[in-house]
Amino acid sequence: MTKEEGARKREQLVRDGYCHIEGVLTGEFLGELRRESDRLLDSAEYQPEWRYQGSDIHVNTRENVVMRRLLDWPATRALMRAMKLDDFTPNGTIHVLSKPPGGPPLYWHQDWDTWNDPFSLAPWPQQLFLSYYLVDTDQINGCFRVIPGTHRKRIPLHCQVEVPHQMTAHFADENDPHMFGDHPEAVDVPVRAGDLVIGEARLLHSARGNNSDWRRTLLLGWHMRPTTVPDYWSDEVPGPILARSEDAKYENTRIPGAYLE
Repeated sequence: MTKEEGARKREQLVRDGYCHIEGVLTGEFLGELRRESDRLLDSAEYQPEWRYQGSDIHVNTRENVVMRRLLDWPATRALMRAMKLDDFTPNGTIHVLSKPPGGPPLYWHQDWDTWNDPFSLAPWPQQLFLSYYLVDTDQINGCFRVIPGTHRKRIPLHCQVEVPHQMTAHFADENDPHMFGDHPEAVDVPVRAGDLVIGEARLLHSARGNNSDWRRTLLLGWHMRPTTVPDYWSDEVPGPILARSEDAKYENTRIPGAYLE
């Protein structure tokens, strides 16, 4: 990825809250990741709260050589440098997210859990998920869905969905028109095996159900950057961020507050 391409992808990420990068994984490594993911899935005990995610296996990369290679993948490091996002640090865990055949959709939600922190106003990304797709994924077998711009702009849906990753969301009614509805501003993100989708933690997103006969598997890693203004940022910095104390502590919450405009 050239610096110019990296700048365009970063601009999309800042504007829309996500970007799609094709062909990040090699065919050989893709096969290795599929085999390791299938091994983990076949040996996992199904949890009822996985109903809408399909699975959520947390792999400690210090104990799994294959997943550690993914966390350190050179092509990803190169594209993060090109996008000037190389100040992001992975948390060391890879999530195996796999929808089984017939698996239902994933509900609308966002994953930011520090809405009390003034950095919730950041016009640049602070926390990212990197999702590597192990199979071709489209509207049939459970592709990613986003509502662009909702990482920085409040819409009614923010107040209509359940708090994510809690029991009320894990066991929500599949007929709930807000949690599972076809939002008019939603965008599907079909991908090919080996592609990478980078998304903002604050972005409202979901996934379609898997109406195929095969697993739809992706591997996701969370990445966080320091609570500083990025070197590439030349636009205005929100006042509450400039006034934020470096040693301030904020109570965690997944419910958007006053800092979501």
